[in-house]
Formats: sequence, structure tokens, C-alpha cells
Amino acid sequence: MASQLKIDFKSFGKADAATAVILVSDDLEPSNAAVGMLGQGLSELVRKAAKAENFSGKYLATIVIPAPMGLETERLVVVGLGPDKDADKRDWARLGGTCAAAIKTGTAVIVADEAISMDDVAAMALGARLNAYKFDRYKSKKKDKSETLSKVVFAVADTDAAKKAYKQAEPVADGVILARDLVNEPANVLFPEEFAKRVGALSKLGVAVEVLDEKDLDKLGMRSLLAVGQGSPRQSHVVVMRWDGGKEKDAPVAFIGKGVCFDTGGISIKPAQGMEDMKGDMGGAACVTGLMMALAGRNAPVNAVGVIGLVENMPDGKAQRPGDIVTAMSGATIEVINTDAEGRLVLADIMWYAQERFKPRFMVDLATLTGAIMVALGSAYSGMFSNDDTLAQQLTTVGEATGEKVWRMPLASEYDKMIESKFADILNSAGRMGGSCTAAAFLKHFVKDGTPWVHLDIAGTAMGSPKTELSQGWASGWGVRLLDKLVRDHYEG
Repeated sequence: MASQLKIDFKSFGKADAATAVILVSDDLEPSNAAVGMLGQGLSELVRKAAKAENFSGKYLATIVIPAPMGLETERLVVVGLGPDKDADKRDWARLGGTCAAAIKTGTAVIVADEAISMDDVAAMALGARLNAYKFDRYKSKKKDKSETLSKVVFAVADTDAAKKAYKQAEPVADGVILARDLVNEPANVLFPEEFAKRVGALSKLGVAVEVLDEKDLDKLGMRSLLAVGQGSPRQSHVVVMRWDGGKEKDAPVAFIGKGVCFDTGGISIKPAQGMEDMKGDMGGAACVTGLMMALAGRNAPVNAVGVIGLVENMPDGKAQRPGDIVTAMSGATIEVINTDAEGRLVLADIMWYAQERFKPRFMVDLATLTGAIMVALGSAYSGMFSNDDTLAQQLTTVGEATGEKVWRMPLASEYDKMIESKFADILNSAGRMGGSCTAAAFLKHFVKDGTPWVHLDIAGTAMGSPKTELSQGWASGWGVRLLDKLVRDHYEG
């Protein structure tokens, strides 16, 4: 289980913590609240330290002052807000993560002055929790509590309002942390049946959870998905999560996640180097699970459905072969050119199933689908393919706001031609050229007319992601905050 940072709120008063954190803009002047809590000598102390450290109050810059003269606190951390004229550009979650990174250990109080809204304070608290995340479940010798950041208290003007705002932000942090935990787990622990079992815990939040086994999937005709897992001794599963927070008559929004708990590539086996990372090939399913936790945790007024396909792609005498032809739930036949292009075979069936059963307002699928998207976009953006301009623009906007950014890629008839098959309706792979685009073209075959749809290729963002103010580990939990904000801003009520 991941390490958890405790968050609390208090009124302005004594700074009774080992570390105190204050925020200053480019004028380097501490707030009245900070001076009131830490003493009249605070302003001069900050100016002297800033001069010595060449600190200008630049956005996200920090200085740490140990044993600050005249203050009771053991350490003082000063974090830059940048110019006040750019106040509307501040990312408060990143600021919270920056504070947590600078504090590092023990307990701390962060002084949020009167000018900071309680929603911004809640975002800072979320950011602090995400920065402090560590996955140390399998460390036999864990760090002493004194060596880790254990508690952050925010000193605020209105504690009740801050707690109310955090009540909406906390479940989102919980969802991101759940997604990270799932991606970080090794495949010998988190196989399809265990993944499904963990999703079942969401029922405590009011999420209806339904687990379909291989007999159920066979009856439904999900032979594209089943073909991927037939080489593994682990049974494949589909898990359906429903959150009914909206009006009964409202169609749900739908989120679909690829959950390949380990991907060897199957008969088209991957190279050994880096294969250990394929424990994270279920990042899409992890995101959907974390999102459903977030929506339920904050009692979102929306009907939402999450559908994840959980399989292992293993080489075996029973595994599917290149050249095999499988029939998807939609009735489409697929010629399997490369067994390592397996995620789209999983998504084909669960996307169709979600549309058939729930007739959603829109559908977003997430998958660590192609290495090609990493070549194109690196880890800065996820690739976005869509048949709906409105939905695509909404995701672009909330991506910029959350920092979980998307870049729209083309869906064009030229890519459809590349996956035409001589022997079946479509190929599951067209080779390296335009790999992420032909994968999206494949998925488009399983989107019904009239269903707004977005495919997010998160191969570069869900795992092995670079360190940021919000993510210090291998698994980022990418997509939970993005999709929560999409729903919050555009589809609730």
C-alpha cells in the first residue's frame, strides 16, 4: 500500500510544526497572516535569505532556511508565486507539490494567506499528497517516519470552507493514488482475478461492480478479447463499474480501459530488455478504476460507467498465432497480424459492449496502446483521436488546466486503407508506419454511428513518466484528474 500523507486545516495562529512554509510573489513580501504567525522579523529574514540565494520569488522556486533567527520553527521554506499579474496562471496543485518536495520530512504548516481561495488551498493539498506518494509495499526495510513527510497542516482564513473544498479534492487524490498503486503492482500479484477483486472494494463507496468471467464473455461473443488471454493460465475478466449519481433518465458517460496485466507480446514476443515495464500495460484500466473512485468519493451528480478488460498476453501452446482470424462481439472479423497488437483486440469488445448495453452520452477509452505515440509525443502529451470536435476541445481545455495534456492526432481514411485485410474485415496491425494512427483507425471500427468518442493513447504518460511536482514515481496515475475535471466542468447536474 502506498504511503499516505495526512492533511489538516487550522486557523491562523501559532506555527506549531517543525517546518513552516510561506508563499511570496516577486515583491518578496510575506503575507500579513505569515507575519502574524511567525513574527515581525519575517520580512527582513526573507529579504536577506533571498539576496544570499539569488531568490526572486519566481514561480515554483524555493529557498529553505534552517534554524531561522527569531522564529520558533526549525525550518522555514519560502515558495515563489511569481508576479501577481500572472496570478490567474498559477497551478495550485503544482504549488502544493512544490511545497511538499521542499518540506521533505516530518510535519509542516503551510500558511495560505487571506487572498488565496479555499478551492486553491484544496488544490494545494491535493498536490502535496500526490508529491508525497511512495510505493514501498515491498520494501522490507522502510524509512523511519522521521525521514518521511507525514503531515501537512494548512493555516487558512476559513477552516470550514477549506475542509468543504478539500472534501471534493480529496477523492480525486485518492483516485490518482489508487491508479498509481495498481500500475506499480507486480504482475505476479496483480493478475486479472486480483485486479477484479480490488475493483470490488469500490462497492463501499456506492459503485455497483459486476465481474464477468470467461463463460460470460463467451456467451456475449467477446472472442476478440478472449483470444488475447487464451495463452495464459490466468482467466480473463471484464469488470463493469456503475456510478448512478445523476438523474435516472440521463444516459451515462462511459470510460473504457485496457487492462493487460502483463504483456509479453504473445507469440510475437517482445525483446527481453524493458519487458518488466509491461506490468504497467493496464494503465488505462487503472485510470478508469481511479476515476470511478473519484466520482463516487465526491458524490458527483452524474451517471458514469467504467468498463475494463483484464487479460494476460502470454506465449503458450494455446496462445493465438499470427495469421489467426477472430470474430469480435460486433461481428467484425479480425486477422491477427501481430499478437503484440493485443490491446486493441481487448478494447474492440468492451467498447462495443459498453455501447450496446449503456448507450452512453460519450465514450472515452484509455490505453497504453502504442510505442509509436511515444515516438511522436514523448511523455509530455497523450495522443488523442476523436470523431467529435466538441468532446475533443473539452478534453484539450481541461488538459491544459490540469497539466494532463492531450494532443489531437488524425483519424483519416488513409489509415483505414492500411488495415484492410485480404482474408478478414480488418487487420489488427499495419506495421510501424503511422502505428498510433492505424491503431486508432482499428478502434474506430467499433464505435457506433452517433456515439461521440475519444481514444487516448497513454503509453508515454501512464508509466515510466518523468518526475514532476505531482509525480515522483514510475506510475503517474495519468488521466484521473483530467477526466474528473471533464465530467465536473461539462457533464454534471
